[in-house]
Amino acid sequence: MRLGAKGNLPCMKRGLALLMSSVALLAAGPALAEVRAVLVGVSDYLVLDADLKGPANDVRLMAETLQGRGLDPAAMTILSSDLAGLPEGAAKGQPTREGILAAMAAVSVAAQPGDTVLFYFSGHGAQAPDASGDEGGGYDEILLPADAAGWKGAVGGVENALIDDELQTWAQGLMDRGVQLVGLIDACHSATGFRAVGGQGVARVLAPEALGIPEGAASAPATAALELHGEYVFLYSSQSDERSFEYPLADSGEWHGEFTLRLAQVLTTAPNASWSQVLATAAEAMVQGPARQVPEGEGPLLDAQVFGTGAAEARLPVKDAIVQAGLLRGLAEGAEVALYAEGAGGAPLGTATLGKTGLREAMLLGDLPEGAAWAEVIAAPPADPLTLAAAVRADPGDGKDYAAWEAALPAPGAGAPDLVPILVDGTVALANGDGVLDPEGPGSSPRVELLADETEAEALERALAQAAHGLRLRETLAGASGRSLTGKQAITVEIERRPAAAAGDTCGAAGPSEPADPAQGAAPCDQLWLTVTNASGKMQDVSVLYMAADFEVQPIWPQRNQANRLAPGESIRVGLQIEPGTTAGLEEIWVLAVPMDDENGQRIDLTRLASPGMTRDFASASDPMALWLEGRMTDPEEAAMRGFSTKPAALTMLRQVVRLKPGPL
Repeated sequence: MRLGAKGNLPCMKRGLALLMSSVALLAAGPALAEVRAVLVGVSDYLVLDADLKGPANDVRLMAETLQGRGLDPAAMTILSSDLAGLPEGAAKGQPTREGILAAMAAVSVAAQPGDTVLFYFSGHGAQAPDASGDEGGGYDEILLPADAAGWKGAVGGVENALIDDELQTWAQGLMDRGVQLVGLIDACHSATGFRAVGGQGVARVLAPEALGIPEGAASAPATAALELHGEYVFLYSSQSDERSFEYPLADSGEWHGEFTLRLAQVLTTAPNASWSQVLATAAEAMVQGPARQVPEGEGPLLDAQVFGTGAAEARLPVKDAIVQAGLLRGLAEGAEVALYAEGAGGAPLGTATLGKTGLREAMLLGDLPEGAAWAEVIAAPPADPLTLAAAVRADPGDGKDYAAWEAALPAPGAGAPDLVPILVDGTVALANGDGVLDPEGPGSSPRVELLADETEAEALERALAQAAHGLRLRETLAGASGRSLTGKQAITVEIERRPAAAAGDTCGAAGPSEPADPAQGAAPCDQLWLTVTNASGKMQDVSVLYMAADFEVQPIWPQRNQANRLAPGESIRVGLQIEPGTTAGLEEIWVLAVPMDDENGQRIDLTRLASPGMTRDFASASDPMALWLEGRMTDPEEAAMRGFSTKPAALTMLRQVVRLKPGPL
């Protein structure tokens, strides 16, 4: 749904982008321009059997986030299925089509040149046959208000839907008057190619049959597409071929859209970030979540600062031994915090560990130093053991015997699962926590393969051990990195792609280099080249790891004990090639940097963390970073008995998602 570029468009992009344009207020800088917001959350559908649990909570969270960044509630119009707990002073109403259009019209009248309008939508999306012909004979992307109904043949559309064309007209009218537009959409139109057969997530999309759209319904003849012109930035919750999901947050019972939750957390803690930085950081957090849902963004304001008048601080206030933030801000029981007397600057007074953590509060354990009024997270809690959902059959009528696999599977764990075992193709596929089978194409959910002379129980033990190590290592490294958008990154990474053709089991010569496009992905035999630069004023020890779709973590650089220390301003080039025959999947490149220890200058090579065996060997080398990471990945009590330090060494972790395609791009 890329604005103005009709055809194969990213998820809910063109029409959603229109909505997002009103969100442009977030891109406003320190000027005296007004910022106005229209926030829509549709949890309860009046006609359709399609209720959701998260949108009403999403709208409340987004309103709180905007208010925390300095936006006056009087400048907000909030349309939600649940109006309880919303900021005082905001205009409120129901998220019907009439209500949404009225709010859009009102903000258009009120907005002046230089102002910013923010439009946010959380709810269901869908597709319907193109009524105007501007989609090239394809489909309109639509948003579904609370009073949306089914297909109406007399008008050739879904009753009471918001269509991308009318949203685009509204957005262009604002921008023609010099208003900046920002759009945030936590919904999706994609409903093909996926089978959600387990897990706890709920997809925010309705298939055509759920709306009563007749098969083969005709679209209007193609006409010229309208392109948007002006200052805008649009952030979408997922790619065009992905679903957008909502989940219950920990044990709180409160549901949120994954995209909204991560976006709010970043906006709260990154006062000086650009929209592209916010998107990248939210995407990193989402990849660690139960769904491999990759958000997308576009627009001239993508590199503009998110409304810079915000008052957000990386440090969190402390009152009566309670941190005034909780799960909604990304805190978790067991996380370590440094305590300060002031909200910015100054030396730490000491450290503490978070105890019981609720949605908006977290208890500090132990005796606190006198004067502790602010807390700053310095390390995430130790990674939890791998949790499996109960196994499900993708096709109960496939006639295959899964008795041996079912007997070998461990008992399901409590809480949200990391993986969902799916019985399919005569084996077990390990889907992510959303329970979606093969989200990136056939075979993209890794299958447990039987090796020679291996039983089903042995194969599962091997595969689950590999998955547990990979997932826990990623979580541990991300928690240890302490990456913040409020400061300069220690390293920068540029990635190039050199396409190459596969010829059977071999690869042909690579073609010319081009910038890598994460949305486009990579194909078998393609080469990816990383240029890593030390952008800090200190020596940095750099390591590169690769996490495959089957959760195997592979060492990339340095190899054969090469020196991996970069001086300030120095760069290295690291190359890797996708193996021929690789199936579709979502994989990751991890670039890690550790500043040189001024005390002993010992070089740190984190590639030895790639496999469980390597991790154990590495721990015996007395490397402080490796010891700390190994301690975080073991039982906390066992780690304490070994004497591991509770304060992590400094670490930078940059992650790049690699979308593998089964054939040439």
